[in-house]
Formats: sequence, C-alpha cells, structure tokens
Amino acid sequence: MDLERHAADQGWDRPLGLYALVPTVELLAAEPALAEMLGVTGEPDPLELTPVEQDPLPDDLPLEEALGRIMWPEGVAGCALVMERLVVKGSDETLSPGEDVTAEGRETEEIRMVAGVLRDGSRHCALRMRSHDTEEAVLNGVDLVPALTSALALTLDLEK
Repeated sequence: MDLERHAADQGWDRPLGLYALVPTVELLAAEPALAEMLGVTGEPDPLELTPVEQDPLPDDLPLEEALGRIMWPEGVAGCALVMERLVVKGSDETLSPGEDVTAEGRETEEIRMVAGVLRDGSRHCALRMRSHDTEEAVLNGVDLVPALTSALALTLDLEK
C-alpha cells in the first residue's frame, strides 16, 4: 500500500513502473547512507522491504513478453509493478493506454494497478479508480489482478 500511495503522490498518466522489493536491512548494510533518505532511525524492522525502481521496460514488447525476460537475483525478496490501464465498464477487459473504444459506444474507467509478489508466494494488489481518486476508495486484496501477479511470480521463478 505504501507503493500505491507513492504512485498516487506522483499523479496520473505515469509510465509503467517496475520495482525490486529488497529487505531494508540488507539494503542499508550495503548502502548505509540511504538510511537518512529512507527515514530509518535505529535498526530497521527485519521484515521491512524497500521498493527499488528499475529501468523502464522496453516499449516495443508486450508486457507479458517483457516480464518473461526478467529473472531477479536471489537478494531480491519480491517485485512489484505499477501500471495504468483503461477497463471497459461491465467487463474484465483492459486496454492499453491510447486504445479507444468510445467509438464503439463502450464506457471505460481509468485505473491504476499496483501488484506485488514475494518469493514466499504471497501477493497483494491495490486498485485506484481515477473517478474515485481518494485513499479511502482504493481497493486492495491478496489477488485482485491474478494474471498480473502470476506474470510477476514467473520473474521470481515461482511455480504459481
């Protein structure tokens, strides 16, 4: 949910964001100067993870193919993806940015999806609708976007 709030602070119409989720303890052991930037005082919670933004994915590949080319090193505890899509109201159909179905008479809703997967198999998602752009209206749950979390799980070499 922290990553969703971070994405909300950046506003809408942002490019897709891919993040490695690394144990904060290990990150600070490797880079002690980051403690101040991360607001960590004292010993960090051993279960706390820090999202580390990655380079953009290639624009010329479908998302599934781009994710299929990623394998995270062992030091990465998980990964997360933040992306915006249009959803056709009354269906589970999502559209890429720039696709238009209004000419066909179908209504769409702009959403931001945040999905994260850990090596232990746990998953969490958050969905924010642009028309209900408040923190209280954010939907969240274990697997709201199962196709996306499954694709992310494959980057961690998880079976599920």
